[in-house]
Amino acid sequence: MAKQKVVRDAITGQFVKPIEAERRPHTTVTETVKIPSKKGKK
Repeated sequence: MAKQKVVRDAITGQFVKPIEAERRPHTTVTETVKIPSKKGKK
């Protein structure tokens, strides 16, 4: 199962770019989300 990092604004909950997280570290949250495998695709 693959993992992907996503960055959200802590105040609004909207997804933002990682560059924005570096600029505003106190108001952003970085999360690691598991990506489910696609079954039946070959």
